[in-house]
Amino acid sequence: MSISENLKKVNEDIYNTCIKYGRDPKEVKLLAVSKTFSIEAINEAASAGQIYFGESRVQEFLPKYNLRPDLKWHFIGHLQSNKINKIAPLDICLQSVDSLELAERLNRRLIRENQTLDVLLQVNIDEDPNKFGFLSAGLWQNIEKILELKGLNVLGLMTIGALQESSQEARASFAKLRRLRDSLSEVTKKPFYELSMGMSSDYKEAIAEGATIVRVGTAIFGRR
Repeated sequence: MSISENLKKVNEDIYNTCIKYGRDPKEVKLLAVSKTFSIEAINEAASAGQIYFGESRVQEFLPKYNLRPDLKWHFIGHLQSNKINKIAPLDICLQSVDSLELAERLNRRLIRENQTLDVLLQVNIDEDPNKFGFLSAGLWQNIEKILELKGLNVLGLMTIGALQESSQEARASFAKLRRLRDSLSEVTKKPFYELSMGMSSDYKEAIAEGATIVRVGTAIFGRR
């Protein structure tokens, strides 16, 4: 199947899953994860109506961003401190603010240039030692400090779910992130609208548990 045909199928799945679980399909954004794929593949997806794209490596992302600044870009990979100056000036959403240190360094750069940046806070919801992100307890400990950083417009939370053997296990992880989001919103009185969770293998389960952004690569572009 072509990229446009794959996109049509994924969008139909998103629509049908939303209807099944009583959600408004307009609440869910499809982020086409284009890392390792060419600008030609991105152009094909854009021609088929795709708006949101995600990349995870700074050196690969910047040339694509410069070629298609008209698209809505999200950076979803771990951001090293020495790459902050390359990412901070861009008109993007940074989904991977995964530590207080990164948040503070990013904020200093933004404030110095009188800028703000849309961000999501990355949560290691399954406490996987191989993944980046705040543990739930660590996020509770630091959330007030993060919300005081005027350069960061915190829109919500993101997680990279563990590979699960069953859809029920995947749903359980996504439900934990949703409950964390709801509790943080209640305590801080700040609405964290965005929940970025779910990829090609489990985006339907993520939508069932409240995802507002699903990050889909393989199901759109094919295997890397």
